[in-house]
Amino acid sequence: MSTTTHPAPEPRLDVFAHAKPVYAAMARVEERIDLDPVLKELVKLRASQINGCAFCLDMHWAAAKAAGERDVRLAQLAAHAESPYFDVRERTVLALTDAVTLVSETHVPDDVWAAAAAQLDEGELANVLLQIAAINFWNRLAVATRMVPASWTAEG
Repeated sequence: MSTTTHPAPEPRLDVFAHAKPVYAAMARVEERIDLDPVLKELVKLRASQINGCAFCLDMHWAAAKAAGERDVRLAQLAAHAESPYFDVRERTVLALTDAVTLVSETHVPDDVWAAAAAQLDEGELANVLLQIAAINFWNRLAVATRMVPASWTAEG
């Protein structure tokens, strides 16, 4: 197995440098989303997995670890629906994350919505939806502009 790394794609645009007020405003919006820190990071990681966002996976893996998340749960995240490491509430939030992230394909099925509404009060549900929308915003910026993960080095 090769351990050779490949150069990161060349970044296309520094959005922060060219749209600092909007970028900062979005960061402030996200700071106000009221969710458990670990659940917040799981939502961010799951959407970032689906969207293939290396920058956000790097960032939110580290943030999840800092918030106390265990490696085994992070490794099982892509299989959250079948994994015994997640409780019903977490699985429900992650299923909603999948459906909203893939909205053009799923249109958020009624059963996914009903399960989330049964597990979360309306305030929690609103905050989960806002978090899913926020990370999808960031994923789209990072993927489109080819943001390089902060932990990446040429040596791997």
